[in-house]
Amino acid sequence: MFALLLIVVVVLFGFGFFSPVWWVAAASVVLVFGAIQYGRRGEGGGWDRGGSSDLREHQDYRKRRYRPPHRARCRREARRDSEHRG
Repeated sequence: MFALLLIVVVVLFGFGFFSPVWWVAAASVVLVFGAIQYGRRGEGGGWDRGGSSDLREHQDYRKRRYRPPHRARCRREARRDSEHRG
């Protein structure tokens, strides 16, 4: 992705010698790419304003948060509940 961006910017910069509008286009491409990359990381008020900006940390959190309960523990608790009602 970065190589493609670099090629586009170099080409637009080269066209800028014919018309300065192309320099503005090259600068715009760089700014948009930078804003997208900066926003993905979640640093400093980008799109991801959650507590964890790292994708792996977030995935670990989801695994911990939404982990299904242990079957043996659920059976034990169900047995205790049935014994207390009994």
